[in-house]
Amino acid sequence: MHFADGTVPADYQAYTRRKYLWILGGAALLFVLFIFSISIGAVNIPAYDVLLSLANGIVDRITAFLHPGAAATVPGKWDLIIWNIRLPQALAAIVAGVGLSVAGVAMQSILRNPLGSPFTLGISNAGAFGAAVSVIVLGTGQMHSTVADAVTLNNPYLTTIVAFIFCLLATGVILLISRVRGASPEVMVLAGVALSSLFTAGTMFLQYFASDAQLAAVVFWTFGDVGRINWPELGIMSFVVVAATIFFIANRWNYNSIDAGDEAAKGLGVNVEGVRNIGMIVAALVSAVIVSFLGVIGFVGLVCPHMVRRLIGDDQRYLIPGSCVMGGVLLLASDTVARVIVAPYILPVAVLTAFMGAPVFIYLLLRGYRR
Repeated sequence: MHFADGTVPADYQAYTRRKYLWILGGAALLFVLFIFSISIGAVNIPAYDVLLSLANGIVDRITAFLHPGAAATVPGKWDLIIWNIRLPQALAAIVAGVGLSVAGVAMQSILRNPLGSPFTLGISNAGAFGAAVSVIVLGTGQMHSTVADAVTLNNPYLTTIVAFIFCLLATGVILLISRVRGASPEVMVLAGVALSSLFTAGTMFLQYFASDAQLAAVVFWTFGDVGRINWPELGIMSFVVVAATIFFIANRWNYNSIDAGDEAAKGLGVNVEGVRNIGMIVAALVSAVIVSFLGVIGFVGLVCPHMVRRLIGDDQRYLIPGSCVMGGVLLLASDTVARVIVAPYILPVAVLTAFMGAPVFIYLLLRGYRR
């Protein structure tokens, strides 16, 4: 917003400054929570030692890349726990939270449905079924009956591709329903419930013919847990989530236009159908990658955008990055609590997100009916 002389109104500057400060404050909170999450667990590590280990590890890796054969820093006593266990788990929670949140906020805008998210629309369950097909039928995973590693993927690429195919099937059904005149948010959610039931039934069918060890492993895997990730899988997931986030941010003005209505967006020159179809495909890809590596983690993509809307409004320029920050904070905090709430047992993070997200989901439904 500018005056005729090119200056920006002071009120508008203050308005945007508050939004930027909120996002930066959320990023600072995420960093503090990141260090805290690595610090606590079965063995508590001082925050200073965590920072020192991370700094030394980063410097060693940069030095090794620039000067192969250079002497590395002497490993600290906490390095094995930090770099092999807690760091990938914390980063997986942040990346998954960002991915689910940005997919959720994009779906809510693209479909003009406040109840849209990968979980509520059945896309996550479709991806879980595809991953189960890949692991059990195509043999892309090694089954274990231990709690530590229920499923180890030996071909994450094929698993992701199969999960993505089934996510696309669910996405296609959602897009067809969204074109039906008068399709309300409640209708979309009922369609999501139907799709979730369909793909859950398919997963149960596969489980029925699985061995005891396979059954226990697949049931545990579908819970949704960031603790099973390894560095190569984290790299794949991070690449997809970062690319998708950049894509959604680049389309922020298109989503703002669609929020005003399809006709208004078309009047502004937006290719509504193209933006909608491509956006849903990208959201489906993000959901497929996260589900195939971590299992089903529900309600993050639904709750975070609504929390951010309460704080900074509906403008996609701020809503998308704000939702990314909130998603990372929420899932990382949930994973941290899940690791200590019933110690020495470790709960899957999806248990806590379901407890947290279900009341919010019911509230949004009731508010819709009141309207």
